[in-house]
Amino acid sequence: MPFLGQDWRSPGWSWIKTEDGWKRCDAWSQELEGENSQCDIGHGIILNSEDEEIFSNEEHEYASKKRKKDHFRNDTNTQCFYRENWIYVHKESTRERHGYCTLGEAFNRLDFSSAIQDIRRFNYVVRLLQLIAKSQLTSLSGVAQKNYFNILDKIVQKVLGDHQNPRLIKDLLQDLSSTLCILIRGVGKSVLVGNINIWICRLETVLRWQQQLQNLQMTEVDSGLTLSDLPVHMLSNILHRFSDGWDIVTLGQVTPTLFALSEDRQLWKKLCQYHFGEKQFCRHLILSEKGHVEWKLMYFALQKHYPTKEQYGDTLHFCRHCSILFWKDCRLALLLEDSGHPCTAADPDSCFTPVSPQHFIDLFKY
Repeated sequence: MPFLGQDWRSPGWSWIKTEDGWKRCDAWSQELEGENSQCDIGHGIILNSEDEEIFSNEEHEYASKKRKKDHFRNDTNTQCFYRENWIYVHKESTRERHGYCTLGEAFNRLDFSSAIQDIRRFNYVVRLLQLIAKSQLTSLSGVAQKNYFNILDKIVQKVLGDHQNPRLIKDLLQDLSSTLCILIRGVGKSVLVGNINIWICRLETVLRWQQQLQNLQMTEVDSGLTLSDLPVHMLSNILHRFSDGWDIVTLGQVTPTLFALSEDRQLWKKLCQYHFGEKQFCRHLILSEKGHVEWKLMYFALQKHYPTKEQYGDTLHFCRHCSILFWKDCRLALLLEDSGHPCTAADPDSCFTPVSPQHFIDLFKY
């Protein structure tokens, strides 16, 4: 029989077995005392003057401890997800299977925790978390939400450690904090799974992550070759391999040579032609005083109105024949029966289609 907490939808308490029977674990108090200085974000960020006053000045210290207590009971550091390379996506009940696969179940079972350590899959997972934060966070189960913040914590710690892709994480945290503020202020307990104090503590954690990324300082390495040592034509080839305009602008701020190369009209023309079509060009044509097309300005103007093409080193794939969702690297394992589910199609490669982050979410809309 499971031990339920204050909300039957959320994970239960932590229990230990003693000689006198099962007792609830109260080890939270010692660990929380060391975290008192980590969540000192003012409640004015979360609640404004028009909102219901949840915390009074006299109860501030008590409420803060209570939130940390509920947050520890939720045990967000405990990973409850599987590490599977593929899952079967069933959308309806059959004689053999009852029920259907949900977004939360897929998020729990697929190996996203290890995927963020792979540079080819990192951007894919971050984009998926961002889409979930925008519109699908409340559709996840309590365990899936816990795993969501576990994986997000790993991503933030990875970025703080290796200083790679901070802009992607800043955008993700900005969308997530906006969603959490709206849910806590306007929606509240009617939609959120678990105690409201847990969600307030999660929001404080997200705001703390944002502050840490804002204060992130890039360390300069004084060993080996630098970009300044490369020939101009190699620097130009590097810039032409970027598919994101903001990456080109950021790299152009490193040296005067890179800045001159990043302002090349042909570079921005090819970038616009890669992401957008001719009809879109005509609707948002920007000309200079001399009559030349301002391709750089056009790119950022078009980006506001139309989605850009997404590029990922590795993505999830879906087998239309077997209804299997799997990582691309385990496709050979599927064929060789190493994963326990070989594809039975005559031409398996023709059944495999790449799954974008948005397509992943759409797979579980019923």
